[in-house]
Order: sequence, then structure tokens, then C-alpha cells
Amino acid sequence: MVDQTLELNEIQQQVRDRYAEAVLAATRAEGCCADGCACGDGCCSDASGTYGLELYDAAEREGIPDAALLASLGCGNPVAVAELREGETVLDLGSGGGIDVLLSARRVGPTGHAIGIDMTDEMLALARRNATEAGASNVEFRKGTIERLPVDDASVDVVISNCVINLASNKASVFAEMARVLKPGGRVGVSDVVADDLLTPQQRAERGSYVGCIAGALSFREFRAGLNAVGMTDVEVVPTHQLVPGMHSAIVRATKPA
Repeated sequence: MVDQTLELNEIQQQVRDRYAEAVLAATRAEGCCADGCACGDGCCSDASGTYGLELYDAAEREGIPDAALLASLGCGNPVAVAELREGETVLDLGSGGGIDVLLSARRVGPTGHAIGIDMTDEMLALARRNATEAGASNVEFRKGTIERLPVDDASVDVVISNCVINLASNKASVFAEMARVLKPGGRVGVSDVVADDLLTPQQRAERGSYVGCIAGALSFREFRAGLNAVGMTDVEVVPTHQLVPGMHSAIVRATKPA
């Protein structure tokens, strides 16, 4: 598979631009709370460590390039919940600076493979530099959108993502693509922002912007329904901590039937 030539819609372009700004912050070693930080509505106003590199323990950070750590803009740690195994192929949706790809590569070992997908040229360049610096030989980064993955059918064991599905302009397409690329018996281990079921889209938007990872978040019920609609089973969406009132970081797990 080669990098895609992308034609982005308005939402995708806004997200791409915001994440390109985040690369500048990371390469200036300013980290997540620099001006222009992606997911800034949560991260930059939240001193409790509910976004970004604070969600990774010291042992995980060891040996990860500083730029990968500083570009970490997620709301959880999907690698910690994905139960990765030696020799597996892992796909990270919206891989950013590459931290979750690099951590996945460690877990699956030299016989495994970790693939990152991102639509932002600046993030891809940063992630590839980080992989080289980390000496990771079992990783690759491909340009594409998570609504149309540059990945073969039934070719990966595990799909992960970290605070990315809420940013997608077409969630149904993301779920369909996840199901398509997973092998039978494959699984999903995702961290994302999820809204209380009673919150309307307007109420979600009142709590934060789309590029701030809030307005575009699905509810718990919508997330479960989206995965069930593409044939996933054993779906669970479990909140871990509240980000803003009614909006939570959550762990999402699901399985593609064997």
C-alpha cells in the first residue's frame, strides 16, 4: 500500500491544520499546552493530566523520543488495554507523532508489525523521524484518512486509536473500515471521548469545539450502535474519567466474529 492522495472535506481540513500546528509545538519542545495544541479545549485548560503524555507511565516513556511524547494528544492509553500479543499486526488510526505505534511495536515484538495512519504530512514526517530515532524496525506510517484506510482487507489483528474517532467527519465509514481491515477474530482497543447519552449534539458543542475533541464525540449508545452495525460483537464502552461535564474519556473494546 502507498500513501493516499487526499481530497479532504472541511472538517478534515480543519483537523489536519490543527494537528500540523501541534507538530510545531512538539518540535519546539513546548508540548501539549503550547498555543495551537490539538485537543486544546481539553488539554490546555486541564491541569489534571487527562490528556497527553501524563497518561503513560514512566516505564512506557523510557526510550520513546521526546518529540513523540510531546506530540501525544490523546485522551487515554489504548496500548495498555489492547492486550497486544507477540507477532500480531496492529493498526493505529490517527497515529500522530507515533507514540502508540512505537509502544505497540514493543509489545508485538520483532515478529509483529505496527502500522500508523495519519492524514497530516507534518505528523507523518515527525512519526517517521521518531521511529528512526527509537530504532524501531517493525513499524511503518502511511498517509490516509481513517474513513478510507490504505490497508488491505482482513490484514490486521488489532485496531487501536487514541482520541481520534471523535474527530472523524464520517463515523459510520470509520467503523466499516475497522471491520474491513480486521482479520476474523480480530479486536478493537480504543480510547476516545464519549458523551453522556442524554447530551444532544448542540449540548456537546457547547462544551468544546470539534477540533477540541468534544463537539464531534459520539454518545455511549451511538458508539455501541456504530460498532454493532458493522457486525462487531462483545462491544463495551467504559468511561475512565470525566473531561468536562457530561463528556468522558472511555475505553472501547469490540471483536470481529471469527
